[in-house]
Amino acid sequence: MADQLRYPFTAPDALDPPAEWAELRADRPAAPVTLPSGDTATLVTRYADVRTVLADPRFSRVGATGEGARVGEQESGGVFSSDMSTVLPQSGEGHLRWRRLLNRWFTAKRMAALRPGIEAMADQLLDELVERGAPGDLKAGFAFPLPVRVICTMLGVPDSDRDRFAHWSDTLLSMTRYTQAEIASAQAEFAEYMAFHVAAKRADPGDDLIGELITATAAEGQPMSDAQLVATAQGLLVAGHETTANMIAKMVAMLLADREGWERLVAEPALVRPAVEEALRLDPNPGFGMVRYLDAELAVAGTVLPAGTTVVCSMASANRDDEAFERAGEMDLGRTPNPHLSFGAGAHSCLGQALARTELQAALTALLRRLPGLRLAVPVSGLRRVEGLLVGGLRELPVAW
Repeated sequence: MADQLRYPFTAPDALDPPAEWAELRADRPAAPVTLPSGDTATLVTRYADVRTVLADPRFSRVGATGEGARVGEQESGGVFSSDMSTVLPQSGEGHLRWRRLLNRWFTAKRMAALRPGIEAMADQLLDELVERGAPGDLKAGFAFPLPVRVICTMLGVPDSDRDRFAHWSDTLLSMTRYTQAEIASAQAEFAEYMAFHVAAKRADPGDDLIGELITATAAEGQPMSDAQLVATAQGLLVAGHETTANMIAKMVAMLLADREGWERLVAEPALVRPAVEEALRLDPNPGFGMVRYLDAELAVAGTVLPAGTTVVCSMASANRDDEAFERAGEMDLGRTPNPHLSFGAGAHSCLGQALARTELQAALTALLRRLPGLRLAVPVSGLRRVEGLLVGGLRELPVAW
């Protein structure tokens, strides 16, 4: 293996992990890598080390200059230099208050109340998919529109704008797909759209998430600014559909690649919950990983890292660490406990993980019930990865039934 690896890695096919993960866990758990921008970082790949970095407040989400990582073609750009990374508080009491406000919308009680509506949306989308006939693209016809409809309902924005959301999301998550000029233009459009939405909610708050944030923070005497509300709405819209849509498609592809696993779930639907967790753990293509910064010298995985180091945490590699999981490279649909790191760890763990789990479980349940004979319409080797974005996924998922 070369001394300086280029990151992110690639794999032989869309459902295989990169070979570098296992090699680095064994020999160089804190390895120097070159990013698409040409900058260098330290990649952390073992479970214990990734968990430590993500949970340790000495590893910050923002560097000493307040800037994000250079992960794309240009110095910054996309999500790392958007208002989401500068307007919203990233640490301290401000960050805790922001999370507390949003956590009210992602409680178990809220998710239980949302589930019947999500299941109804899933059934409607499957009706439309079946009506169009096989073969079909499960990502375009089901995996993508389902979480879009859910998050748009929560935010009170029309899901008829979903194509615009998809473009804006892709530019925010770009590593190499878009130029800086294209990213800046899309961010400006996205911000203008959300500013109009926030202004409408200030006039008539309603009972959606943004309306409640306006009402609740005003009642507490600490109203959120328009800029914070816009950034919050942008972040939730991007995170609330892009990653979940990709995960639904990848989860189904992983299960259909092994007919034995799919048939077991058809016969034992009670396994849906642990099966979703196992799919999250085994995801071979989750994307870039989580970035952290060092403002002071610290040791990671036995390697002393100087101040100013950019650390990239590969949760996907950590999730396949044999030191943390028995038979880590195998899919065990009944695996429990399953303390995977797919949603991160510590103070910055994924805020919407309860929603993502609810959507994934509802999607898989609906597919098993409605289309038990679902199968891939192409060989596994014919599945194509999403390229050039911070999130990983499949371009399409051709299926038949």
